[in-house]
Amino acid sequence: MTHITHYQQLKSYITQDGSHIREIMHPAIHASKKQSLAEATLPPGESTRLHKHRLSEELYFVTNGEGIMQLGNEQLNIKPGDCICIAPGTPHSLHNTGPDPLTILCCCSPAYSHEDTVLL
Repeated sequence: MTHITHYQQLKSYITQDGSHIREIMHPAIHASKKQSLAEATLPPGESTRLHKHRLSEELYFVTNGEGIMQLGNEQLNIKPGDCICIAPGTPHSLHNTGPDPLTILCCCSPAYSHEDTVLL
């Protein structure tokens, strides 16, 4: 298991909710044990599907772009520097409202898994 990753070597994939993900650190691949860190990118005008996670608490830290986050019954305007805590079981989605890619660092504990994702 590796304790360091190099961003340029990380390949991206599309998750069930429709975002483009680059796993920066994940227990299935790397040395982390109880959490994962990923970069999610959403092109201009696109949205992720509304979903929730049964077990994982997530932290989203916006690094680029702007958008709207659906968090339970709230709609939050988000921009670089914003950090959002998503409790397990809370429905959430993203919509990119700006001209640039919306980029977010996502920390999950326990680590992200497709099995823990419920599409709504």
